[in-house]
Amino acid sequence: MKNKFIRKEYKTIEAMLGLYCHDLHGTVKHDLCADCVKLLAYGKARLEKCPFQEQKPTCAKCPVHCYKPEMRDKIRLVMRYAGPRMLKNHPLLAIRHLLRGRKQAPPPRKG
Repeated sequence: MKNKFIRKEYKTIEAMLGLYCHDLHGTVKHDLCADCVKLLAYGKARLEKCPFQEQKPTCAKCPVHCYKPEMRDKIRLVMRYAGPRMLKNHPLLAIRHLLRGRKQAPPPRKG
């Protein structure tokens, strides 16, 4: 990942998946089960192809839904579970994510 901003987004997803997988799938801390590894790889691929890059809002405010419906449901479950726990476990990532959540979505692309 070339973009510093996107790397931070990836670290946030990675941290959320780590919490989720450890607590609900019983993995050792910092390890992920096979399903969570696939979801992380999918999220990374989506971030790298994000048309907004530096202007990317949080997923909840994004006008483009780049995840396939099945994967979107999975990542939504992860975010719902891990989001409230992030402040305790990863405070800097959590605060950064909350601040980005206040950012307005870029205008829709024309074409």
